[in-house]
Amino acid sequence: MKFERITVDPNVCTGKPCIRGLRFPVSRLLGLLASGETRETILKAYPYLQAEDVKEALRYAAYLAEEETVEFSR
Repeated sequence: MKFERITVDPNVCTGKPCIRGLRFPVSRLLGLLASGETRETILKAYPYLQAEDVKEALRYAAYLAEEETVEFSR
């Protein structure tokens, strides 16, 4: 799967995946969504983000979830 809006640069946020080379980690965007923020409120609070950034971050999270197997204790 190809991600055009997610970049990894060791000189930006210590190499964490970021949105379009900005110092805005994908994990922060996903955390905002997970805590209940809506796409609209995020885009209003961070005007340099675009709706496509949010969509691609969600696609990236889904991709990672498919690739990772985690065992939970019973």
